[in-house]
Amino acid sequence: MKNHSFVPDIMFDRAFDITPDLLISKGIRAVVLDIDNTLVTYGVAEPTEEVLAWIGTLKEAGLGVAIASNNHAPRVELFNSKIGVFATCESKKPSARSVKAACGHFGVKPEEVAVIGDQIFTDVWCARNAGSLAILVKPIPYPENLFFKCKRVLEKPFIRAYRKKHTPKK
Repeated sequence: MKNHSFVPDIMFDRAFDITPDLLISKGIRAVVLDIDNTLVTYGVAEPTEEVLAWIGTLKEAGLGVAIASNNHAPRVELFNSKIGVFATCESKKPSARSVKAACGHFGVKPEEVAVIGDQIFTDVWCARNAGSLAILVKPIPYPENLFFKCKRVLEKPFIRAYRKKHTPKK
């Protein structure tokens, strides 16, 4: 990956806008998904029907699906109980540990994995540390605490850098 550590490779408004065809066209064989503010808002304990349907399309296309969360085991296990995918909790993102675990589980290389999440300093950086494709989605709107509000402000220059690089010149 040639991008700066904090600049995503691809950005989407929502995770559900990412198609299996796009991922496969980029050589992706597995995805590592964040939960909070990526698939559901904080506090939503179980996957929604939209989450289940989208993950179903990924699986049907033959993609490996994993969850990597910095949350504790009870949160991740409850969320994953209806999905039943490979999951890591207390992942310590931006550490690449969860991606490496998913690679071992699915028998893929890090460059065949897309990390999909809503935070630059955890999810995008995790992808960079692993040598994987970094896909940033807009966080699902939720009243964030001061810590997250500050992180969102610090993310803005990297989002601008992505948009500058990917906006067609007139």
